[in-house]
Amino acid sequence: MKNAGGLQHKGYVAHSPVNDFGVIQPTAAISSMPFTPKESMQALRYFYYELGDKIWSPYGFIDGFSIHLNWYAKSHLAIDQGPIIVRIENYRTGLIWNLFMNIPDIQNGLKKLGSKNK
Repeated sequence: MKNAGGLQHKGYVAHSPVNDFGVIQPTAAISSMPFTPKESMQALRYFYYELGDKIWSPYGFIDGFSIHLNWYAKSHLAIDQGPIIVRIENYRTGLIWNLFMNIPDIQNGLKKLGSKNK
């Protein structure tokens, strides 16, 4: 696959301002749901309804894609699927946060740190 500058792209690469192939990871946008609910929901709907046949499978969303390069990963990483589910549920109900905060070791640690979170 080639990017707009003609550089050859082979497989996974780390992203940076000087190494940007325009690849989007659905897990990043959707896992941000508790912090950017409106934007993350817009991304989720776009990914599923507009790009669904290219980036959705029985295993969930693919690892990444680039619309500009017409490139769509064929792989799925379980470590990318987990945060999507957990963050959506946490945004919806707070279940994950509440379960986590009720663990005695977490409460003891927060108390030792002087945190007033409960």
